[in-house]
Amino acid sequence: MFDATQEFAHALDRDDPLARFREEFYLQPGRIYLDGNSLGLLSRRAERSLGEIVESWKIRGIDGWTEGGHPWFYLSERLGALAAPLLGAEPPEVIVTGSTTVNLHQLLATFYRPAGRRTKILADELAFPSDIYAIAGQLRLRGLDPAEHLLRVPSRDGRTLEEEDILAAMTGEVAVAVLPTVLYRSGQLLDAGRIAAEARRKGVLLGLDASHSVGAVPHAFDEWGVDFAVWCGYKYLNGGPGAVGGLYVNRRHFGALPGLAGWFGSDKERQFDMEHEFAPAEGAGAYQIGTPHILSAAPLIGALEMFAEAGIGRLREKSLRLTEYMMRLIEHELAGMGFRIGNPREEERRGGHVALEHERAPGICRALKERGVVPDFRAPDVIRLAPAPLYVSFADVWEAVRRLKEIMTAREYRRYDNRRGVVA
Repeated sequence: MFDATQEFAHALDRDDPLARFREEFYLQPGRIYLDGNSLGLLSRRAERSLGEIVESWKIRGIDGWTEGGHPWFYLSERLGALAAPLLGAEPPEVIVTGSTTVNLHQLLATFYRPAGRRTKILADELAFPSDIYAIAGQLRLRGLDPAEHLLRVPSRDGRTLEEEDILAAMTGEVAVAVLPTVLYRSGQLLDAGRIAAEARRKGVLLGLDASHSVGAVPHAFDEWGVDFAVWCGYKYLNGGPGAVGGLYVNRRHFGALPGLAGWFGSDKERQFDMEHEFAPAEGAGAYQIGTPHILSAAPLIGALEMFAEAGIGRLREKSLRLTEYMMRLIEHELAGMGFRIGNPREEERRGGHVALEHERAPGICRALKERGVVPDFRAPDVIRLAPAPLYVSFADVWEAVRRLKEIMTAREYRRYDNRRGVVA
């Protein structure tokens, strides 16, 4: 029998081996933050590493590029090495640079080589819009019509994708597939290993957008044989607004000339030779385009240190327990109030957030914020609730559902019925 008491939630927290990391974050009294899949919270370590970089700039000026505790010249590679275990990759295959969309443009410019019948890029109809914009842009740059050369795997239910449909869409006309690891609305976790194996068998290059999974779900990019991947640094990685993103390139592609070459993609030993003949770095570092955004990368130094200590396996275990606990509480406490759980229930198909559907979702999100619970709204009817395992407790989940029940009982969401615009 399910125990829905507050005492049980506190008991779960007392047994949580990751509970100590909660003290690392700036949590506001009375506020429950469930939007870590959109923007993670600031930690004291991230604040400290940002301060250290600023101090180095203040004291050393230009010598900060090569001196101090975090020399800027090598910072992207150092952060890539810290991120590599989260991806199941080797350090040379990972570089922290750019943003998700810029990195996707870079990798498509490099690996999308239409030839013969293989001229199409495969995506899905539930993809994050920016990925579709980038794909369409790359097609147009080659004189190709996205209406013809961009294929999108349909969703059978408007929430999720079936791997069988993805595999069937990988025909002999597809050159590259770009797919999410976790769908941003429903939180569905795709079987990337299965998809990658079939892509290789069919001669399709596979790129993944891991923005909604890195830091919440373990990956095995090398083992799966993924060709390339991109992600952001500000969601589960807690790197701050506009934090530098990252990219992965499987080592079997080392030596490919970047489609968008830039000075910081140079071999570090030759970068200051200032030759006009581009000499790319051997690994993923070759895909850097411009000078690293040092201040936007600095918080990731401290943030990624915590992931190394906590371990992505333990974080995933707690994340699954938190989301399962949340769903069971919702079903127990909010029955008959019009809610639907839109994410898959199976652990192997669930990412890091719960997709709670309701026809009054916009107003409910506003009411939750007024009561100190921070959710995330996705049109038309999804309330995303992400209990990030580094700083959200089981007691937080219990209290958030209690406040939501009060909102529904009092129908507080009705005061927002006639308001429009961004709600969360």
